Amino acid sequence: MSRIILNRRAFLAATASAGAIAALGGRGWAAEQPVKGGRLIVAGDSEPANLNPAIVASNGVFFVASKVIEPLAEQSYEGKDGLSPRLATSWEGSPDGLSATFKLREGVTWHDGKPFTSADVAFSALEVWKKLQNLGRVVFKNLDSVDTPDDHTAILKFSQPTPFQLIRNALPVVTSVVPKHIYEGTDIAKNPANQQLVGTGPFKFGEYKPGEYYLLKRNDAYWQKDEPLLDEIVYQFLPDRAAAGNALEAEQIQLAAFSAVPLADLDRISKVPGLKVYANGYEGLTYQLIVEINHRRKELADLKVRQAIAHAIDHDFVVKTIFLGYAKSSSGPVPAYDKTFFEPDVTKYAFDPAKAEALLDEAGYKRGADGNRFTLKLLPAPFFNETKQFGDYLRQALAKIGIDALIVSNDTPAHLKAVYTDHDFDITVATPVYRSDPAISTTILFESGLPAGVPFSNQYGYANADIDKLIKDAASTIDADKRAGLYKELQKKAADDLPLINVAEFSFITVARDSVQNVSDNPRWAVSNWSNVWVKP
Repeated sequence: MSRIILNRRAFLAATASAGAIAALGGRGWAAEQPVKGGRLIVAGDSEPANLNPAIVASNGVFFVASKVIEPLAEQSYEGKDGLSPRLATSWEGSPDGLSATFKLREGVTWHDGKPFTSADVAFSALEVWKKLQNLGRVVFKNLDSVDTPDDHTAILKFSQPTPFQLIRNALPVVTSVVPKHIYEGTDIAKNPANQQLVGTGPFKFGEYKPGEYYLLKRNDAYWQKDEPLLDEIVYQFLPDRAAAGNALEAEQIQLAAFSAVPLADLDRISKVPGLKVYANGYEGLTYQLIVEINHRRKELADLKVRQAIAHAIDHDFVVKTIFLGYAKSSSGPVPAYDKTFFEPDVTKYAFDPAKAEALLDEAGYKRGADGNRFTLKLLPAPFFNETKQFGDYLRQALAKIGIDALIVSNDTPAHLKAVYTDHDFDITVATPVYRSDPAISTTILFESGLPAGVPFSNQYGYANADIDKLIKDAASTIDADKRAGLYKELQKKAADDLPLINVAEFSFITVARDSVQNVSDNPRWAVSNWSNVWVKP
């Protein structure tokens, strides 16, 4: 594979569509004969409290768990509708939107040797995806039952028309299948298997040492012939994420995904012999930098205050200085590249500190003797270097308009608990992921009534009946054009009411030793199963 020369133009093209990968040198994957065996050492990303992707559909979880627990289908550059089969070999929706039929792969076994059957899919869908999963609660809200006429057929039945377009788009993200025989009759959310994973994937869960590593081991009984190629994958947690570049150069690790190598180091890293930089492989994982707002706080429940905060943020500075140009300004919850659903004609909030100050004065929050209007608790998400940097920037930007923001830094489990369970924040920097369809990620940020503890969802105390109705109507609209129109209207209302503030949309970079083969060969590569990845001896 030829080295990918990374630049901002190539990066922005890569986030536009799966087809844009051709602009980065195409998919000329390694023609050499793969070598079986070996260990791949990866820079660890985070240590989620729950590692079960059927419950927590997030990339921090998928990064590790996708090698162990499989979905019905995965995204693909070449596959029909951008999908390739995994545990399902085919899928079809009924014209009335009331059912979806999946033919399941035969000859698959769980890591404990039990056979995989349609009963596992039915249990996962009804008891886990629908009831517990952060995204599945939306996609499978109207799932009524699952028929299993045989061990390799699952027919999902819906009480209301459910767009098959949505189900199909959601398959890689929301359909991680778990073993019924391990979870049935237990408290699913607290089952030890949420950490000691049991799946059907190419790798088995081996060991976890907090603060040190996750270890995955080869599944010799994997259904895909001659895969996986690796013996082990080790996720090595680094004490300083900024050290990933040095660890790669010293050959202490072989791969760092999700921009673990700081963007500021990429130009130098791209010139180091033995290293390759990949801007592709993330097309299905467009991230959005947003400011989440706790509407339970009196000041923040005031639209003028939210508008003032929006006017205090310089999008151009954020894109150029924090992301070094590897991002785009965002105007709402659907990225601009999505030509089907994106609505450009929405209210925008230009950088204007003077207008922000005037709005705060109008709202009755004038500066005190110390120059401050009020104090907020700011929790930057600990996921990426850029979220932390933006947290520092936001504190300074708010200080300029008289809002004193006190930064509270937490590790990932503490951050998720504080924001999504305890609601112990005023504003927070977050990075939701857009996954090909608004209903898979966008709606959960705005829909009211979600129970506490659902990660990456509307835990802001925000409720808007008009937006809730749009979400409900779109969830059962079969006509694709009408469905797109509903989501465009949602974007307009969200921009007017500012339940949260969209700042930027961005993707990631992978850096790997050139001995690592088959890197970035699908649009969700970092969170796919890596069964065909191998390392040159």
